[in-house]
Amino acid sequence: MSRPSYHGLDHHVGNTPLIRLNKLSELTGCEILGKAEFMNPGGSVKDRAALGIILDAERRGLLKPGDTIVEGTAGNTGIGLTVIGHARGYKSVIVIPETQAPEKFQQLRTLGAEVIPVPAKPYSDPGNYNHIARGLAEKRGWFWANQFDNTANRQAHYETTGPEIWAQTGGTVDAFVAAIGTGGTLSGTSQFLKEQNPQVAVICADPCGAAMWSWFTNGNLDDDDGDSVAEGIGQGRVTKNVEGAPVDKAYRIPDQLALSIVYQLLHEEGIFVGLSSGINAAGALRYALEQGPGKTIVTILCDSGVKYQSKLFNRDWLLENGLDPNMPLEVLLDPV
Repeated sequence: MSRPSYHGLDHHVGNTPLIRLNKLSELTGCEILGKAEFMNPGGSVKDRAALGIILDAERRGLLKPGDTIVEGTAGNTGIGLTVIGHARGYKSVIVIPETQAPEKFQQLRTLGAEVIPVPAKPYSDPGNYNHIARGLAEKRGWFWANQFDNTANRQAHYETTGPEIWAQTGGTVDAFVAAIGTGGTLSGTSQFLKEQNPQVAVICADPCGAAMWSWFTNGNLDDDDGDSVAEGIGQGRVTKNVEGAPVDKAYRIPDQLALSIVYQLLHEEGIFVGLSSGINAAGALRYALEQGPGKTIVTILCDSGVKYQSKLFNRDWLLENGLDPNMPLEVLLDPV
């Protein structure tokens, strides 16, 4: 009998299950499946990008044990870089907009990252968190992960997320739906799936106030359709990871629809996720309703709801932001 081999945490990113979203599937007659990325070691889909970026940097001689990784992030990539960085011998410095949920700051500090909160500013502003992270890397000789334009992010999904979905569905997947933060998940996964079957539809679910719906629909970066409280997604520029993404269709998803799905998943199916997962599931729902029954549609459950309890699961905060935690999903289906 051969001796079993064992590995540390950094070898256990990915291979997450596909969970049937029962109510959405029953409402549409489709199989709507969510990839449970909250089951990654750092608790989100961003663990895949973090590991891919670190491994690529090691191969290129840009990282050695004891080095420091710096990144500008809305939280989840920072958590992934910190957790996986610890497992591979690195320190982490995380530059994060101060508008993010307080749970993210607490978790990053607990994990041992140095956290630098900064005012939320657009990418065009020199004070944007990405530019600050890049400046720190240049000044102090740290490795800048650069998740938005480092295509090792996209490649990680091409090598892992896409093949996993293809295998888990036995090659029967008809559509893949994802929102865009950096663009790595949507681009890398869809590239792999399209290579296996060009008929797989690729759908971008975009929050209001972001520009990717307009980019894929009209070829411009119009983002004047309101705003969203979703964290970690919503892009106003075409990143290196977005470039060339084979997107067939895009939807703008209102926060209330996404929120009603998040609460339905929690209360009726025991699935505890954040608003980006709700936006993804809403995109899958819209595509299923348009196409009719019989499709197998896969989307991403990006992270758990744990980091959003002070906002997304706080009734007072929701009402202050014009959102109703008691709005039934069925009420919203007619205009979907």
